[in-house]
Amino acid sequence: MCGVIGVVAHEPVNQMLYDGLTMLQHRGQDAAGIVTLKDDRLYLRKDNGMVRDVFLNQHMVRLVGNFGIGHVRYPTAGTSSTAEAQPLYVNSPYGIALAHNGNLTNADKLAKELYESDHRHLNTDSDSEVLLNVFANELQKSTKPNLEPDDIFQALKAVYQRCEGAYGVVAIIAGHGLLAFRDPNGIRPLVYGRRLTGQGVEYVVASESVAIQALGFEVVRDVAPGEAIFIDLHHNLHTKQCVEDVKHTPCIFEYVYFARPDSIIDNISVHKARMRMGEKLAQKIIREWGEDHGIDVVIPIPDTSRNSALELAMHLNVKYREGFTKNRYIGRTFIMPGQGQRKKSVRQKLNAVPLEFKNKNVLLVDDSIVRGTTCHEIIQMARDAGAKNVFFASASPEVKFPNVYGIDMPSRHELISSGRTVEEVREIIGADRLVFQDLDDLIEAVNNTKYSRVDEFDCSVFDGNYVAGGIDEKYLNDLQAKRNDAAKKTVTVVDTPVDMTGITGV
Repeated sequence: MCGVIGVVAHEPVNQMLYDGLTMLQHRGQDAAGIVTLKDDRLYLRKDNGMVRDVFLNQHMVRLVGNFGIGHVRYPTAGTSSTAEAQPLYVNSPYGIALAHNGNLTNADKLAKELYESDHRHLNTDSDSEVLLNVFANELQKSTKPNLEPDDIFQALKAVYQRCEGAYGVVAIIAGHGLLAFRDPNGIRPLVYGRRLTGQGVEYVVASESVAIQALGFEVVRDVAPGEAIFIDLHHNLHTKQCVEDVKHTPCIFEYVYFARPDSIIDNISVHKARMRMGEKLAQKIIREWGEDHGIDVVIPIPDTSRNSALELAMHLNVKYREGFTKNRYIGRTFIMPGQGQRKKSVRQKLNAVPLEFKNKNVLLVDDSIVRGTTCHEIIQMARDAGAKNVFFASASPEVKFPNVYGIDMPSRHELISSGRTVEEVREIIGADRLVFQDLDDLIEAVNNTKYSRVDEFDCSVFDGNYVAGGIDEKYLNDLQAKRNDAAKKTVTVVDTPVDMTGITGV
């Protein structure tokens, strides 16, 4: 999972991009990058690490210009190379820098085509570089000094025909403007906003609405599935529905885990969706455990489960308590690469407050159970703190299948619920009771709003039904070879920062 942002302003955008990326930091902590445009030249800074560490004052002053894009990343195939940090750049045609959130499911096929037919060289294993070169190759066919928006949109139509999977993209075309587009299923989020200043209108495009609002822009709307937006150097906004036959199926896991609760995605409040998840889960507990469920206190596993846990406690008519203190300087354990590192990080990240556990029947609530490693550790922490019984609730259903659209979930054999019953999972994680959300309840919780424009959701991690890319058993087996923990241990990490000022545009 990654986060992207693009800003068009009448003043330097470096600080706005920096601030926007900090609001999207939860979407990726592996690497960060910014490209700005001034006088037909692109200025780039990217490196491994958090936003605050990558962009120091000496880097920021060199990121000049009133157009720019930014990216925060974590790797989806175990790699952690600065060469794969984004934005990525090609010098022909015009000079294009691109940042991508998502995953191309036919990247290997496209990479072969790019080499054999399009005669383009790829320097990394990144599917984002594949996407960039596909776009560059199609735009090359329309190359002319006075590039028109329709030329860009025509090139994108070919991109949509070639590229399968999920993508929310922002790009800079040197000497021409800023481009943003979203995959035909709208799997990955993308939204844009605007504001009117004394000098004229300014625009921002981002993965989540929270970044737009934090910068003082007004959210206009989500970029539609299969839609492209181009903002030229005169700040004129051009939009085009490049794919007519679309079915809006965003990833439901955005609402479960990844997105910030203060974001609104496809007209659905993440905060309210998570509250309704808690309500649905409470109804299931009463249904299956009875009114006399024996729960003394509900405790969330911070942070993403708080909304669900609070609503669950209210509907069960039991106390809600904060029982874990979080060390905010430890990264998200979900996206850490190895089991050993995840186990170690849980104890560093959370510490139990014994007062809330001692001699109580505790219901711990988490947003999901993926590998089960952190659940086991946290349940043991609750017992060590004096809990009489430790029950566990997941606000989402069992995660049984890998994600192929940009979330670095492990291979199937590393998913604790894959091929196991709920009772078997309960025994492994060490809970006295375990309950998962039903998928139908999750869908209803997320989509229970009259403002939603969603046709269906991509629920592939729960039901194995992949909405795009023609996913088959061979693809999943190949993915497993790339994503399992053993493969990640063999990755070579490149740690050379990239700071290229004055990349020549046209």
